[in-house]
Amino acid sequence: MSRRYDCTDTEQRAAGLIEAASALRRGELVVLPTDTVYGIGADAFTPAAVSALLEAKGRGRDMPVPVLVGTVRAANALVENLGPYGQDLVDAFWPGPLTLICGVNRSLSWDLGDAKGTVAVRMPQHPVAIDLLKETGPLAVSSANRSGAPPAVDADDAEKQLGESVSVYLDAGRCDSDVPSTILDLTTAVPRLLRRGALSVERLRGVIGYVATDAGPEPTG
Repeated sequence: MSRRYDCTDTEQRAAGLIEAASALRRGELVVLPTDTVYGIGADAFTPAAVSALLEAKGRGRDMPVPVLVGTVRAANALVENLGPYGQDLVDAFWPGPLTLICGVNRSLSWDLGDAKGTVAVRMPQHPVAIDLLKETGPLAVSSANRSGAPPAVDADDAEKQLGESVSVYLDAGRCDSDVPSTILDLTTAVPRLLRRGALSVERLRGVIGYVATDAGPEPTG
């Protein structure tokens, strides 16, 4: 049976973080708030847990799961390197709504889907998410919704879509927006926008100059 914790209450928040970390270590799934939309998370280094996440969402391996980290140091351990632009972007926008796609550290033993030697990594700006990530280490996290449905902006919405497939729901109230993170590919010679999101292209260009864009119009939500 799923358990839900009100993270606006100090005692429930503490208990919820402990239970969520324990569930993740057991290979179970957890819904957590982020600074964009709610996410469904699994231990990034437990392939069966990542497979369960994909199954809960109704999503195939052709859409590999991004990874959330609680520190920049953790991110650096996951990637081959940040390239010529990555560190400036991290310094400017992390923690925050920017997902960076980098070449993966090939010494890692994990399976996030058909990622073709890359990993999508982000450090969120939400205290509940950060506290959980600092306890667990990197988590495979995707938006807390069934594939093709709108992202969940509160725990009620996530629970309606994902139900008993999730062991622990961390409820921190409604998100301020339903706009997901901006995704930027750093594996090409010129940084390439893959998804427009909460961080505008203009802000990216203000830090690194040119950004290749073919990802449609800016979101309005």
